[in-house]
Amino acid sequence: MQIIKKEVSTPEDIQLIVDSFYQKVRENEVIGSYFKDLDWSKHLPVMYSFWSKIILQQDGYKGNPFDKHVKLPNLKEEHFAEWLKLFTETVDVNFQGETAETMKLRASTIAFIFKSKLVK
Repeated sequence: MQIIKKEVSTPEDIQLIVDSFYQKVRENEVIGSYFKDLDWSKHLPVMYSFWSKIILQQDGYKGNPFDKHVKLPNLKEEHFAEWLKLFTETVDVNFQGETAETMKLRASTIAFIFKSKLVK
């Protein structure tokens, strides 16, 4: 029996992706340490709002995500590659379609820009 995946179309879909992704991140040996001191009760709603704005065009997110990453120590290319791999896997496991592809493309763009500015 084939499971039919749906399109990303609701805030609940975004929340599922974000929650699933960050669960993988917390357990990940390559990047998990960068997330260990986060206040998840504050961080997750910000991420729901961020992705809902850029994928579903919903109002709510205000801020500059790059500023939050400038002070992270010792970032390397492999950190961004791992982040993107986990994100892409999370979207692919749960969703398909144009919006899912757009979400992965946006994540790829974010990873590229952050990497180009933060990796020395």
